[in-house]
Amino acid sequence: MPEKPIADSTSVELPGVSRVPGDSPARSSARLRLAVLLADHGAFTGLVLIAAVVLIALLAPFIAGDPTAQSIVNALQPPSADYWFGTDEFGRDIFSRVIYGTRPALFVGLLSVVVSLCVGVPLGMLAGYLGGWLDTIISGVVDVMLSFPALLLALMIVTLIGSGLFVLVMAIGVAHVPIFVRLARSSTLLIRELDYVAASRSFGGKARHILLRHVLPNIVGPLIVMATLGIGGAIREEAALSFLGLGVQPPLPSWGNLIRDGVTTILEAPWLALIPGLCLTFSVLAFNILGDAVRDILDPRDLASSAMKNGKTQ
Repeated sequence: MPEKPIADSTSVELPGVSRVPGDSPARSSARLRLAVLLADHGAFTGLVLIAAVVLIALLAPFIAGDPTAQSIVNALQPPSADYWFGTDEFGRDIFSRVIYGTRPALFVGLLSVVVSLCVGVPLGMLAGYLGGWLDTIISGVVDVMLSFPALLLALMIVTLIGSGLFVLVMAIGVAHVPIFVRLARSSTLLIRELDYVAASRSFGGKARHILLRHVLPNIVGPLIVMATLGIGGAIREEAALSFLGLGVQPPLPSWGNLIRDGVTTILEAPWLALIPGLCLTFSVLAFNILGDAVRDILDPRDLASSAMKNGKTQ
């Protein structure tokens, strides 16, 4: 029996997303992917949550007061009209501290993933394309690093170097490098055997040209998915290190050190740990949901099925 052809992502139409005359297949496919992403209720919720967190971080000085200001007479006040999220044992406004806590979370989450991409992707592509002794060395180092959980590896780096935002970025970024090395290497191993890569090589194409022109554009999809999921993981690890006292140092606020401070008074003032814990949970969840949705729309088979499913439900 002849095989049933796979639906092309440019041939699937979603209600309300008609093809614009003169659109190139690439532009039409991009419009379809965006429409499917926005039609996915989970992905849309994740986008809204991420946009809200980013806006809160940018507008923190305009929507919150000084997160380090103390007022002992107002210590451990419950949530009220004056203090929306209550106060801690020093009388500091928890609302202001939670709002400002979004900044180190996003700063470390985004930049650490950038570090992982900038280091891991070139190493993985070189190992996968060139092979030989270089692949053996890189794969061996990656295997050793992967034998440690990312959080433990970041913990060891921070313990050796010291605390601070930029140290956190480097520690978490380096801890996640092996994931991107493996992803880039495995994808490169598949792509280097394809006909158009062999043709480019036979016409005298250099390794640098082939990697940048043919390999990298074809592994961007999986890298975007892993980067999106990695941001959520990095935010969680920043909070964990701050909880242990190795991340953002008091009196500067971080969701991790806010949870740590709240644990000591969990029975008398449960809101101190509960509110930053919920903020951390929903932020990580938003990036995970978005990463799963992006993975689906970047796969042509999943894109076609998602588009048809959303078309039936509308």
